[in-house]
Amino acid sequence: MCRGLESLPITCLERAKQFKARLGSFLLKQELSVTVLQNKADKLKTEDALEWRASFQSLLVHKDGLHAFREFLVSEYSEENIAFYLACDDYKKTKTSSKMCSKAKKIYEEFIRHDAPREVNLDHETKTITKKNVENPTPSCFELAQSKIYTLMEKDCYPRFLKSTLCVDLSRQLSP
Repeated sequence: MCRGLESLPITCLERAKQFKARLGSFLLKQELSVTVLQNKADKLKTEDALEWRASFQSLLVHKDGLHAFREFLVSEYSEENIAFYLACDDYKKTKTSSKMCSKAKKIYEEFIRHDAPREVNLDHETKTITKKNVENPTPSCFELAQSKIYTLMEKDCYPRFLKSTLCVDLSRQLSP
């Protein structure tokens, strides 16, 4: 027997509304992302786009490549990976210990703790080690976790990005 939405607990209704809002936002973002990238394609050099295909690292160091990759991850609902990776890079540049401590806690709370808002896919051991590292933060306290997420993106997301319609269309636009 099927029950109406009214009989569902409020949390389920709220989740359904959030999902509907996210789906609408996703569709809008995807349209805007493709338009933005198509406009950028006019300004990109063919050599730049070819460098993105050469290696994952080349993609990450190129501003437009990073932007395109991030937009791809948004479309796959896995943008938290690149956000975490970049947050770790920014964290390493932190000079004072007080800022390091607050940034470390913020990164841990946002990306690593169980049920974090943008939780990244890390194994239990890596999470445990990182949690211990955050208790006494050093510039390298996220190194293991960042390395795992880099490898995940390089082996899983990057090949899909290269085959994605977004990347293929961009490459076609740049081809003479």
